[in-house]
Amino acid sequence: MKWIKWIVGIISVAAFLLGGLWLLQGTSLVVIEPIACVGECEPLKGPSLPWAFSGLLLMLAAASAFWFAFLRR
Repeated sequence: MKWIKWIVGIISVAAFLLGGLWLLQGTSLVVIEPIACVGECEPLKGPSLPWAFSGLLLMLAAASAFWFAFLRR
């Protein structure tokens, strides 16, 4: 069952990094042009509270998943 811990660890690290990117974009500290758009995609202009909040929640969920998989005794 150690492989499940490693899969959870890899996914939680990737989710933490993605949440950090969303948080930085939501606070307008990072501006990235849309890469692969399906619809009418536009870059964020100015701060966006929903993106920042979503990024923070994803980071907290990923950190708790990592803690649960590796650091819990």
